[in-house]
Amino acid sequence: MTYYWALQDAKARLSELVKKAQKSGPQYISVHGDPAVVVISQKEYLALTTPAISLVDFFRNSPLVGLHLDLSRDKSSNRDIDL
Repeated sequence: MTYYWALQDAKARLSELVKKAQKSGPQYISVHGDPAVVVISQKEYLALTTPAISLVDFFRNSPLVGLHLDLSRDKSSNRDIDL
């Protein structure tokens, strides 16, 4: 169950807010009636921020592995530029 807290209540009952974030899910805090922040458990935070695979594994599993790309540049100083 999700709870909505006014900032002054969240400050006064921080311990309860943290426990509810761990057990019940995100806790929303408002400032002057406007949504301001969400408190979530560390477990939820890590699930959101930890990549499913490493960047290296992502590139190794790419369908483009082994494809040769010509990345050379034209180094001539004169280029035609349409204005």
